[in-house]
Amino acid sequence: MAPGDTTVGSTPTTPIDPEVVEAMAPFLRTHFGNPSSSHVYGRRARDAVDRARAQVAALIGGAPEEIVFTGSGTEANNMAILGAVAHADDRGGRLACSAIEHPAVEKPCRLVGFRGWAVDTIPVDETGLIDMRAADVVIRRETVMVSVMHSNNEVGTIQPIRELAALAHSRGALMHTDAAQSVGKVSVDVNELGVDALTIVGHKLYAPKGVGALHIRKGAAIAPTSFGGGQEGGMRPGTENVALIVALGAACEIAGRRLAEDQARLRGLRDRLWLGLQAGVPGIRLNGHAERRLPNTLNVSFPGVRGGAVLAAAPDIAASTGSACHQGEEAPSSVLAAMGCERDRALGAVRLSVGRTTTAEDIGRATANLVTAWRHVRARASGGG
Repeated sequence: MAPGDTTVGSTPTTPIDPEVVEAMAPFLRTHFGNPSSSHVYGRRARDAVDRARAQVAALIGGAPEEIVFTGSGTEANNMAILGAVAHADDRGGRLACSAIEHPAVEKPCRLVGFRGWAVDTIPVDETGLIDMRAADVVIRRETVMVSVMHSNNEVGTIQPIRELAALAHSRGALMHTDAAQSVGKVSVDVNELGVDALTIVGHKLYAPKGVGALHIRKGAAIAPTSFGGGQEGGMRPGTENVALIVALGAACEIAGRRLAEDQARLRGLRDRLWLGLQAGVPGIRLNGHAERRLPNTLNVSFPGVRGGAVLAAAPDIAASTGSACHQGEEAPSSVLAAMGCERDRALGAVRLSVGRTTTAEDIGRATANLVTAWRHVRARASGGG
């Protein structure tokens, strides 16, 4: 059973949709042309890239010319943040990001901080939701870009990006959001959100790993950070990986077609899992916002045990804890710590997700396995065997 596919699992990746494989296959087997070439092989490749660009744009309500293909979400995030800094580097400035960003946002911001820029952190509340009053203080006239993820990868909380974008723009700042977890799971429209840049990741929506995209609103003050032949409007030079780009386009088209159906189905499965765990594990606690969250994500804290021990006792469950081990000591998830979770609760956390092909039977098996694992670990910890 695969994570995010036929069982409950962690959210780092999804299997490739068979329709996506079918769409990309000709560009692995037959159509080998370079999209920059003017001959028939090149034009065929260029047409495929252009079609994929339109498919990606359609899913998020953008224009095709605003889509820049990348090799990953990490590259897209770096392109947005470092590109905004490059555009404004002659005058310096400030960046703002949330306290629960993915390292692909947090680390480029930290790098800019090492270069002398001020990097301000916007705190979150106990549900993982941005504190808008604090944001009003943190985002200043000197702020060049605000980068806040659309939804959190660990707890699934969905942020008020539209309100943040309006606040950022009122101070003259750009607004970037990493929507890797959200695109294909909930409705994401760049015009409704009012963002200047938005990150998409292929392997979060049933495309292969190694492809992503950055939406850059026309006229946004984001400069190139790499240089070469001028592909992707000069923002991402280098010969395009046509097969992966075609795959991302196909995945976005499928996601748009299935969005309402998938969203309702995933939410139902997730809620069934939560109800089953509540019935079998007295004292289990939900982490994240009870309502403003992704339909496929469930983060819970098992009482009296470490989340890692529960997963070790349930090897058929592909999931993660978010905690890390430093010098032999387990450290709680930085996201849960930023949310103010006490240490024991954070260390007892497990992040679960459901996928497009998860079934009700999978949910039943996963619930039973997790409940049994918790009871076993709890009994062992209390000396019961």
